[in-house]
Order: sequence, then C-alpha cells, then structure tokens
Amino acid sequence: MKRCELCESPAKMHCESDAASLCWECDVKVHAANFLVAKHNRILLCHFCQSPTPWSGSGPNLGSAISLCHTCLSRRYHQASHSVRQLDLNSTIPVEENDDADDDDGEVDGDENEENQVVPWSSSSSSVINTNSEENTTSESTMVVDFFNQTVENGEIDVDLR
Repeated sequence: MKRCELCESPAKMHCESDAASLCWECDVKVHAANFLVAKHNRILLCHFCQSPTPWSGSGPNLGSAISLCHTCLSRRYHQASHSVRQLDLNSTIPVEENDDADDDDGEVDGDENEENQVVPWSSSSSSVINTNSEENTTSESTMVVDFFNQTVENGEIDVDLR
C-alpha cells in the first residue's frame, strides 16, 4: 500500500510535479501554500490497488473523492454481474396491483409503474427497502448492495470499498 510521503497515512493522490504520493490532508497543506504549487497536476489513486486512475486535477484543494482504476472497476462490475446472474428468478415478490385500472380517464398516474413492478428475491440479500415515501414504515430497513459492498440502513448509505 502506498503511503503519504509526509505523514504515512494511506496515499490518495500522486503529484507529478513533486513526484510525491499524498493523503488528502497533506495535499491541502502542500498545494494551498501558494498559487504556483496549486497549479500542480495531481492524479487520484485507485481506492483498492492505489494505481493511477484517469482522474486528475489541480488547485489548492481537490477535496475528498473515491476513484477506481479501470482494472478494479471492471473487476467490481463483473463481480456484481455474477451476483445478479445467481439470483433465484423463480422466487419473486409481486407488488400489489391496482385493480381500478378500468376507470382510467386518460390521465397517467405517477406511481402506476411502481405498483406493477415485480421484485426478484435472493436468499443472499438480507432484506429490501421500501422506497415509496408514503409507505416507508417497513420493519425491514436494511439492504446490501454487492457492487461496492454498500449497506443502506434507514436511508443512510454506508460504503465499504475494501
């Protein structure tokens, strides 16, 4: 793992002009010093393997960001695709359909599509979040998303990018 040249924290970017890998805090200290060093081009490092990514920038403060190289992004995409393929599509949870479709007066109901959706159920996921704000009283409020190992609890996202 690449370390910050100044404080030994995990490096988040590489400054080409200084030939140094830096963490967010040290980058701000170094590149906010004056307008000349603020112009240094810095390349964000991949969150997983710390190789250079296509993302770069300059300025006194790049701010915190998570970036992935093409290899890690492709690997995560294929892992997520494999997880989706393994869903048991024979087991579904139908959402209650609207039975008063016959009295359609030509107006398009905004949540008509939501009422006709079928959600695949996988034994590997812990539960499903009800995203309909009117019916947000479900007892199960946790969903695991495999792509970035995200956990969503009560509307807050916890991202674990290990």
